[in-house]
Amino acid sequence: MKMKLLSVATALCLILGLGSINPASAAALKAADMVKDGQAINLASPRYTALFEELVTKYKFTHRQLLRLFYGVTISRRVLELMDKQYEALPYYKYYPIFVNQRMIDEGRRMLILHRALLDRIEKKIGVERQIVVAVWGMESRYGRHQGRFKIFQTLNTMFDAYPRRRAFYRKQLISYLLLCRENKVNPLSINGSYGAAFGQTQFIPSSFREYAVDFDHDGRRDVWNSVPDVLASIANYLHHFHWTFKAPVYADIGHELKAPALVAAYKKGRKGLISRQQVLKLQQVDIPPSPHNGLLTIVGLELPDNGMRYVAGYPNFQAITKWNNSNRYAMAVSELAQRLIAPK
Repeated sequence: MKMKLLSVATALCLILGLGSINPASAAALKAADMVKDGQAINLASPRYTALFEELVTKYKFTHRQLLRLFYGVTISRRVLELMDKQYEALPYYKYYPIFVNQRMIDEGRRMLILHRALLDRIEKKIGVERQIVVAVWGMESRYGRHQGRFKIFQTLNTMFDAYPRRRAFYRKQLISYLLLCRENKVNPLSINGSYGAAFGQTQFIPSSFREYAVDFDHDGRRDVWNSVPDVLASIANYLHHFHWTFKAPVYADIGHELKAPALVAAYKKGRKGLISRQQVLKLQQVDIPPSPHNGLLTIVGLELPDNGMRYVAGYPNFQAITKWNNSNRYAMAVSELAQRLIAPK
């Protein structure tokens, strides 16, 4: 079976004009290696015929609508390249300065002042601290300035057609995107976003928009592109949905080494490695704040430039941030940026 798969990979390379490859290197091919930039998507392929059938029968699109949208869509090789070079793969000491730097801190503090009354209302109604909301806003779109330059419809089709590892996920997102565009009377070909198909100042993926975006300015539409009230309230609503607790801890430092096998095991399990605060107190011999409702903690390791590690306990609020972006590095950078936004100058 393995030899058969390798021969297919080799044949594809020859078809695409990439030359032949030896069996040893075939397994290392990435999605971008298997396509040409601007390559047309094959709408007659089984995956597209099945997609169209579902869109017509379940969601009441017409064949004419779909052909008008999908005809001529091409693959973006750059999207595939970037998917394999994401920031979250960097060690933490290289990752966090991209976001936690003086420019981000200064601008975030200005946003806290500028939108004080709005953030008061969001805290009161939704129950997420202003500095967390603004930190996520800064991380996602530099406070709305950077919303992405990739055509979302092309990106979604590129990932569905040419990125097998996440094909099922992007099929769902492609359907959600078409539905949200129809619901909000938006041209699917008009929206730009990230190489991961996130868009707007919130950088929501399509399914997240449909579930968590809110109309906080009460103008009849959920506008995460231009309405700051909708943007900030939508961020808060997302975190609230994942059980954010107002004024509760987010993380606590627990040292530069883990002192017990149970802690090491929890760390190695990542976000699924939950452990009680009492165990952390006993095994790590540190004093950390209580966890709301005795919620379990995660053990997070952050790389230091000297090859050392910094370990923190991630509380349920930290875990809520990882529901937005499943990287512990991302959640930690949000947490540290938020702290800096409200720290005395």
